[in-house]
Amino acid sequence: MSPQRVLLTGAVAGAAAAVLVPLDRPGLGWPLLALVVFCLVKRVRPGWATLSLLLFGTGAVNASTELFPVCVLAGCAAGSLAVVGGRTARGLAFGSAAAVVGAGRAMPWLAAELRHSGVRRLSRPVLLTGLVLVVFVPLLAGADAAFAELIGSMAPDDSFGPSLFLFALVGLGTVGCLFQLHHPSAGLDGAPTLRRTLARRDWAFPVGTLVLVFAVFVGVQIRVLFGGDDYVQRTANLTYAEYARQGFWQLLLVTLLALGIVAAIARLAPVETGADRNALRALLGALSVLTLVIVASALARMWSYQQAYGFTVLRIVVAACELWLGVVFLLVIAAGVKLDGRWLTRAVVGSGFAALVVLGLVDPDRLTAEGNVARWRETGRIDVAYLARLSDDAVPAIASLPADVRRCVLQARTIRPDDWRSWNLARSQAREAVSALPPQGCAR
Repeated sequence: MSPQRVLLTGAVAGAAAAVLVPLDRPGLGWPLLALVVFCLVKRVRPGWATLSLLLFGTGAVNASTELFPVCVLAGCAAGSLAVVGGRTARGLAFGSAAAVVGAGRAMPWLAAELRHSGVRRLSRPVLLTGLVLVVFVPLLAGADAAFAELIGSMAPDDSFGPSLFLFALVGLGTVGCLFQLHHPSAGLDGAPTLRRTLARRDWAFPVGTLVLVFAVFVGVQIRVLFGGDDYVQRTANLTYAEYARQGFWQLLLVTLLALGIVAAIARLAPVETGADRNALRALLGALSVLTLVIVASALARMWSYQQAYGFTVLRIVVAACELWLGVVFLLVIAAGVKLDGRWLTRAVVGSGFAALVVLGLVDPDRLTAEGNVARWRETGRIDVAYLARLSDDAVPAIASLPADVRRCVLQARTIRPDDWRSWNLARSQAREAVSALPPQGCAR
């Protein structure tokens, strides 16, 4: 691809970002921009591109300004992988940042190529196009009010600062992806050589001991599950909710540490003989299966915790992370059946992106509001101040509360109108719910 075409493609992508994206809130413009960029780049991997579109698409559904930035970062990483790809952990790490790296690599190449080819051939059509737009767009806007309104909606509201920022950021990212696509770096998927130096006795004994400890813990968890609150009070002198609150975070850490141990042993343990392979399958398989039970125990504790103390966004997000870790262990077990994990890294990264998409579509703020409303109906207890801090996703659930309570929650909330770029399903539903409420003051 010629440097002129690379620059022109980057400029088109940057202009699309300046027109389509509402930088201050999630909206429909984000997935539209991702679609435009993929169409400009053309050569993309459909799986990663689909995940990227879905991640940006959460902005058209979810109004949370806390979760959506994470989806944007993940969408950028998935979009970069859609262009560059990657198979190993090293290749995926580089591929997710290829747009940034490629932009830095492209600048010297572009400067040199443009000096040799002559900038005039590129600058002349750009200047002529700008002249045509400057002359005809104001004339057409003055001739038709609807066209003028459309042009006005595309222009920045206050200043050119955010639009210029988006133009430069997306334009450079697109240039970086195009450069990496046509000038790939060598050896990206090469893994550093690590010798399998662990003898069987070095890893089998500690892993076997850990399996035994996990088995005892799982046995206790089964007794707790069937014994319920009475058993916990007799043995731990705690209520079931206190028991759940104290245990969840430790179990989450245990899950993460167990995953690290499985990854390290699978990478360093020798597999030259059939005995080595069988021992590896047996011990790591048992450890993974028992860890899945620990994941289930942690999720059960979090559910009991939220039932007793109320739902929060953080608790739902952390529970979703624990659930994703359970999926990762299922993938590890599948790879361990034949001791072939060449696909595992891609599957773990892809499942992480997919889990983030599901979390965005499920909507933690809405779930939190619905859970707290249901808990209020059962117990009569509700945290009005916390509900008031939730995003617009929570408004329809809050609107189902009695008039005096819901007005206390919603009295200070203002839901700004959206144009076509910033349209968002959650905010649209929130406006409908608020507009349907009768005027009423907050009870004191």
